[in-house]
Amino acid sequence: MKKIKIALLGAGTVGGGVWEILQTNKDNIIKNCGYDIEVAKILVKDAAKKRKDIVPKDLLTSNYEDIIGDKEIEIIVEVMGGIEPAKDYILKALKSKKHVVTANKALLANHGEEIIKLAKDQGVHLYYEASVAGGIPIVQTLKESLVGNKIQKMMGILNGTTNYILTKMTAEKVDFADALKEAQEMGYAEADPTADVEGYDAAHKLTILSSLAFGTTVKFDEVYREGISKITSIDIDYARELGYVIKLLAIGKEEEGIIEMRVHPTFISKSHPLASVNDSFNAIFVKGNAVGDLMLYGRGAGDLPTGSAVVGDIIAVIKGKDQPPVQIEETASVDKTIKPMGETESEYYVRLIVKDKPGVLGTIASLFGKHNVSLSSVLQKGEGVPSVSLVFITHCTKEADVQEAVEEIMTMEEVVELANLIRVENGKKRMGA
Repeated sequence: MKKIKIALLGAGTVGGGVWEILQTNKDNIIKNCGYDIEVAKILVKDAAKKRKDIVPKDLLTSNYEDIIGDKEIEIIVEVMGGIEPAKDYILKALKSKKHVVTANKALLANHGEEIIKLAKDQGVHLYYEASVAGGIPIVQTLKESLVGNKIQKMMGILNGTTNYILTKMTAEKVDFADALKEAQEMGYAEADPTADVEGYDAAHKLTILSSLAFGTTVKFDEVYREGISKITSIDIDYARELGYVIKLLAIGKEEEGIIEMRVHPTFISKSHPLASVNDSFNAIFVKGNAVGDLMLYGRGAGDLPTGSAVVGDIIAVIKGKDQPPVQIEETASVDKTIKPMGETESEYYVRLIVKDKPGVLGTIASLFGKHNVSLSSVLQKGEGVPSVSLVFITHCTKEADVQEAVEEIMTMEEVVELANLIRVENGKKRMGA
């Protein structure tokens, strides 16, 4: 039996999952790729640290030179996360002409262009399926299955933590803080949940997918980002009453060479397939000009789902290691325009707290009209109290117009607070319409 040696950088949740899959499914893996995959070394911060017996201790090393200097190791599998030292390790691996598999979304979102170019120049393979949506094969789908399409739109739930929190808030009517605490207790959220709840994680993933889908290099700081920390049970109740649910969506579009990328809480119609994606699951809706609409759904994180994607990439490298890598779509030189957020168009949910006085509603409506914002519906809750909630749903309008209208409305003495502004994806429309 032919044998191939690999090294793991990291022995945490994902690294443990990769190890378990390689052991548990060893016979099937050999049948699929024709090689016995041997984990020769595992890089950890402290090899002497006490840890669970997930992997044999004699494989552990805290010296990267033990790995990079071993000519028999052909594939480096980076599952440690973070920018540094992961970037340095990957660049050294590529320069040593070792193939690389990585699950590092933050690294690829910020430095993907440099890493992909080096892999191409060195003639080695770089795979990163596990960097987006755990076990869902969206990266290979875009690179291979849908390569004959012009991707017009992607819309997805790319972060399991925020989806779990919003599901709890919707189903059990708990507030954000309690839902977050439970997510942390369940292991879905980190002690510092900022990357998840403020949308950074989803924005990293959208950056990677947009570069693939739209055939050009996009940068992480070009993605508009908002998190879910301002979502309240009141907003969820209004969404329910109006026929929507709230999800943190990552949305990418291309029209006539202009790309739009944004991550933010979104009202989405209860009839849309993404509305029923709950708990920690992920899903991505894709519209291609040939394939039409399709959706991929599954576990977006965890040791075994993410480990499954990593192992799939390892096998892909093995099958193609004697062939030159094809990475044309990843290094496309076509320059495309990124649409400023102010130029994007959507429908909007605007919730204001106002003093309960005659004429306030009429004045606010006229100010919306002044800024070319047409209203679809208005709800008022509360009567005879010092302040009440006014909820407006707009027709499709430009972001800048809505923001200017709200800015002027907030100068009114009768307006106490802008409680929330949430974009609406109208499920009654076809994707891309």
